[in-house]
Amino acid sequence: MTTLIKNGTLITASDTFQADILIEGEQISQLLTPNSEVSQLPGLDVVDATGKFITPGGVDPHCHFDLPMFGTVSSDDHYTGHKAAAFGGTTTVMDFAPQAPALTPSPTGRGGESGFQRGMEEWLKKAQKAAIDYSFHMNLTRFDDSVAAEIPTLVEMGVTTLKVFTAYNGRLRLDDGGIFRALRVAKEHGMLVMAHCENGDVIETLIPEALAAGHTSPEWHARTRPSWGAVESTLRMAAMAQETKAPVYIVHMNAGGEADMLEYARERGVPVMGETCPPYLFFSIEHLQRPDGAKWICSPPMRSAADNSRLWEGLAEGSIQTIGTDHCPFFFDGTKPIRYEGKEIAIPGKELGKDDFTKIPNGLPGVQDRLPVLWTYGVRAGRISANQFVALTSTNPAKIFGLYPRKGAILPGADADIVIWDGEKRVKYGVAHSHQRTDYNLYEGWELVGYPEKVFLRGKMIVDGEKWLGKSGDGQFLKRKQGEIL
Repeated sequence: MTTLIKNGTLITASDTFQADILIEGEQISQLLTPNSEVSQLPGLDVVDATGKFITPGGVDPHCHFDLPMFGTVSSDDHYTGHKAAAFGGTTTVMDFAPQAPALTPSPTGRGGESGFQRGMEEWLKKAQKAAIDYSFHMNLTRFDDSVAAEIPTLVEMGVTTLKVFTAYNGRLRLDDGGIFRALRVAKEHGMLVMAHCENGDVIETLIPEALAAGHTSPEWHARTRPSWGAVESTLRMAAMAQETKAPVYIVHMNAGGEADMLEYARERGVPVMGETCPPYLFFSIEHLQRPDGAKWICSPPMRSAADNSRLWEGLAEGSIQTIGTDHCPFFFDGTKPIRYEGKEIAIPGKELGKDDFTKIPNGLPGVQDRLPVLWTYGVRAGRISANQFVALTSTNPAKIFGLYPRKGAILPGADADIVIWDGEKRVKYGVAHSHQRTDYNLYEGWELVGYPEKVFLRGKMIVDGEKWLGKSGDGQFLKRKQGEIL
């Protein structure tokens, strides 16, 4: 099928200009001057974007779908979460596959079988229902010589990223020696290490003290995970990146001090990059102090208004490279069903921790909210430019994670992942407008100006206003190459 999108204003990471987009099959074949003769060709499916602006499909580098936690599971799977992403203008998402437990005895005979293959197989099976394109990062939660030897097999599978944790002692965390060795291996094989930065030792000390003192409300989730732990862990990861010359990507930066450390390291040539998420730009510990504070429980937690402001500065100045979502939703009250696609569904959620903050499932909805909220309260509010918006939410993640120019670009040869925006559309946003499969929305009642009108995935329109034209299985697994250091 051949499609022409005409009369729109294209916004890329670097330019804003008028052009028509010719799509042949799944790819962009040409960018044409407006009113070119191509528009007269017979059999052409013409989409008139007069008065609209056009961006590449969003690339969300940080999502969690169908993730088990605290005896329940995140409420969006690889269909519902993908559908929600599409309605918000995102056409590519990246999830995290787990490193499966070692088998005893190991089939390799080495005693340290990595678990990479089994983790990938499990998540690829979950993702068979994918509605948009997707890729995976691999959590690295065990490390020894045999695991190190098998890391190159991930590259063969199309996974070029490892995620490490400086928190979650005894569960996900590697010690600094393990992280340092993993960085060396990643450097050797052209891989990128992503890091969750908090101080696990401090957290494991403060949580029992809080519970012993009777502090069980949601705000204590934040008070037992102090921001200085995130700050020093970010600098610690930057130090290891410099020593190994291996690139590091700091996920979900939430503290202003992290932006300071990132800027400090980058000014000194350290190959370190950073990501933040919309909730860390708008919310604070005060939201956890509300009666419904559990809605804002995630790790790392909300900080302060001053932290919000410093992160915005980091985005505007270019020291923070991407905005992901860390999408991992849970019901606020999983005892009450909601209707999704005509069926009632209820999944145990944050009510599990109503008497103990440590039992509240950690995670927030956001995969649909990201682009519309950032357009209104980022671009229209003058905090970032329209071109920065595209860079932060599409082009930069595509480059960093080895998908550019197939994704994140409006160029000949790129996948025709395209979003047509109605820049004047006014939406009173909230759970009723969202397609995220949960019972609340962080941005309930917010006024948005500008919203995706039509969304194309590889040349196929999957969203047309409020009509869902996509389907389970439309998404493709993306094998990634080595990315860029921005």
